[in-house]
Amino acid sequence: MARQRIRKRPMAEINVVPYIDVMLVLLVIFMITAPLLTQGVKVELPQADAEAVESTNDAPLIVTVDAAGNYHLNIGDDTRKGIGAEVLKKRVATVLRRKPGIQVLVRGDRDVNYGKVVRAMTLLKQAGVESVGLVTEPADNASK
Repeated sequence: MARQRIRKRPMAEINVVPYIDVMLVLLVIFMITAPLLTQGVKVELPQADAEAVESTNDAPLIVTVDAAGNYHLNIGDDTRKGIGAEVLKKRVATVLRRKPGIQVLVRGDRDVNYGKVVRAMTLLKQAGVESVGLVTEPADNASK
């Protein structure tokens, strides 16, 4: 009997299973690390043509950061006296429990370190404030 030679043709297909496995592992790594990379305080910035904030019956809660970096709250016995970070957080949380819809604003001195204003906003977020507004002067009065 004559033996027939069977020729094996080269396979033209690529096995993609290992590539899919690698892609799934990379996807899981990115899904886990992405939330850890985002840091900061969520702030809703006003548009360029911003209008005045709607007036409500309740006076807004205003947190002031003076030039020295001290925090002041427009409620309490002496509003001119600076308060600490923990006291600020506790007082704001108390006000929010009594008046859940109260508007919260941050006033930062022009010469204060930006980090102090961000720290105040972080403390407000920890106290349970959903959104924070920033108080500014109109452009006409800023040069005075």
